[in-house]
Amino acid sequence: MNSQFQHICVIGLGYIGLPTAATFAAHGVKVTGVDVNQHAVDMINQGKVHIVEPDLDALVRDVVAQQKLSAQLSPVAADAYIVAVPTPFKDNHEPDLKYIESAAKALAPHLVKGNLVILESTSPVGATEQMAAWLSEARPDLTFPEQAGEQADILIAHCPERVLPGKVLQELISNDRIIGGMTQRCSQAAINLYKVFVKGDCIETNARTAEMCKLTENSFRDVNIAFANELSIICDKLDINVWELIQLANRHPRVNILQPGPGVGGHCIAVDPWFIVSKTPEQARLIRTAREVNDSKPEWVIDQVKIKIAEFLQANPEKTIKDVTVACYGLAFKPDIDDLRESPALEITKQLAEQGLNVCAIEPNIQRLPSELPSNVKLIDFKNRSQADIHLILVAHRQFKTMIITSEYILNAVGI
Repeated sequence: MNSQFQHICVIGLGYIGLPTAATFAAHGVKVTGVDVNQHAVDMINQGKVHIVEPDLDALVRDVVAQQKLSAQLSPVAADAYIVAVPTPFKDNHEPDLKYIESAAKALAPHLVKGNLVILESTSPVGATEQMAAWLSEARPDLTFPEQAGEQADILIAHCPERVLPGKVLQELISNDRIIGGMTQRCSQAAINLYKVFVKGDCIETNARTAEMCKLTENSFRDVNIAFANELSIICDKLDINVWELIQLANRHPRVNILQPGPGVGGHCIAVDPWFIVSKTPEQARLIRTAREVNDSKPEWVIDQVKIKIAEFLQANPEKTIKDVTVACYGLAFKPDIDDLRESPALEITKQLAEQGLNVCAIEPNIQRLPSELPSNVKLIDFKNRSQADIHLILVAHRQFKTMIITSEYILNAVGI
């Protein structure tokens, strides 16, 4: 273990913060985790987890039992601070940095000369400098990189995560890490910290480039998904099977079209491209269009459901719209996880229910429905799927891949 970092404080114990805290703890560092959610804090202190991620429950149980990890509601004095809080956007697609600001103001009183503060939250370009400004404002007795450069009392860096839900613990260790210090000394301190457990390369750059790197990775993926989603809409218009078409086109040695879906979800790909658009609206034309294509896909899926309902009612004239039950297979934003953030499947389910339909949700990875769903949505077991008239497959969960639905009213948004 690097002796420079005996104790670190991780602020934000969600899908990134908790695995990061537990991984540091497993490598011998004392970690205090901080979250505003009392339920999450209590669960962690009991050695339990409040999120679904393979192997995380066992790891947290072990490090809590060894007294290497504890959780509380506010920061404490430590050698390094990692900020891993959400960065949503406002209604106008402008980034909302209120959680970063709150974290900065909460940790600022505990800072001492030589501390390292790392922003892990995916952020618009300039957010790390803004965090440093908030810290500087709260602690005028200390110097920060923007004023003091290499001689600053407090070291600041941006080190974005780039892990895949479902493989977080493995990828935290194996993936390369982009380390963007506000100065070279900041970068080196952050590299020393992450080298406690990172087996991949720690690649040094500046904070702005590190911020833009994460946004670029997710925008690249968003643009490619938008191409597939747009292709699926075109193929529907031209009466072509998009899944067969993509399979054939991908036989070209330099073509690799992704699979279409009901939209794009998750806290990263559905959000991060807007951070680029907000900073450079005139230049980010393709990135903006890709976001608009992917954001509009749920509406297109809902229109397809309406067509299926009309066909069903025509074939069953004794029934009315109030008698129709739609089964939505999957609520998560991607297969085999419980993460509903920015999920197009969840949004589609919600909109169908708001139109007065009887909706059954089949989501094997959750125990209860989120509060934003209307009361006419029922969470049902996979075995009870036959009670539905229209079957809408929204997520390619492994449980759905082998199922047989004996109905002609099936809409398969993910091609399984």
